[in-house]
This record gives sequence, C-alpha cells and structure tokens, in this order.
Amino acid sequence: MSETAIIKTTEGDMVVEFWSDVAPKTVENFQTLVKKGFYDGTCFHRVIKGFMIQGGDPLTKDPSKEDSWGTGGPGYMIKAEFNDRSHKRGVLSMARSNNPDSAGSQFFICHGDPTFLDHQYTTFGKLIKGDDVLEKIATTPTHPQDRPDKRMGIISITLVPRDSVK
Repeated sequence: MSETAIIKTTEGDMVVEFWSDVAPKTVENFQTLVKKGFYDGTCFHRVIKGFMIQGGDPLTKDPSKEDSWGTGGPGYMIKAEFNDRSHKRGVLSMARSNNPDSAGSQFFICHGDPTFLDHQYTTFGKLIKGDDVLEKIATTPTHPQDRPDKRMGIISITLVPRDSVK
C-alpha cells in the first residue's frame, strides 16, 4: 500500500507522496521517524525564498536553542540514494552536511527549481497538495541564518493511505 504524509503546520497542511522506487531506504527512514512522532513540535528553521524550506531538526522544539538549529538529527546517518528525479518546486529532499552520507532527519521542500542540487542530494518525494502553504512559509520574513521571524511550526506529520487523500 502506498502511503502519503500529511505535514500539519502552523500555516496549513501539505501532503507529500513518496518515491520508494528511487529512494527506498530514505523513504523508509523518514516514515519510521514519522511513526515515532520525531518531527512533531519541530519547525522549518531555514527558509530561503525561491530556493527551499528546511525542517526536521529535533533541536527546533526548543526556541532557546536557535543558535544550534540545523545541527540536530536522529543520532545516526543514512546512505545517500542519489537518483534522476530533479529538484523542482515541491520536491522533497534530504538535507545533509558536506559528507554525502550524512543525512539523518533533516529534509527540505524545494520552493524554486534548484536543479543544481541534482545527484548531490537525495530526492524522495513530492508535494501533491498544499502548494499555497509552501508559498506562505517560503515567503515569510526572515532574519540572519535564514531563520523565519515568526515560528513556522510543524505541528505533526502523519502517514495516511494514498487513496484517502482527496
């Protein structure tokens, strides 16, 4: 059964479908973290209009730790699964450090078409609903380190059957 994820944010809901055919281990990792409630209460801590919105850092649950946002993870790393799906608006991809195999829990949703990231970051899904929410988050005012002025919270992420999404 194919599943989709509902990303419930303070700005509205986004729905993503997964590309298990090109990034099976990445999809499995993301879904495992979702089932554990790992992302609930985090936020999109890095927002660059025309580029992407990034979330998935557990440290963002604590606003007093803003200086270290972007450095947190699940305590392990997964191997990259570079593939031929391009980084276009609405595409879901894994964030990482300079090491290609350093992704863990942080992900981003493309706002523009950053195709220069192709074959360097693992794309593993795409927005099928909620482009207006992506737009709201991506165009919110920010301050240094691309932090949104107003918290762009991820209330929860849940998995639902693909055919239950209208």
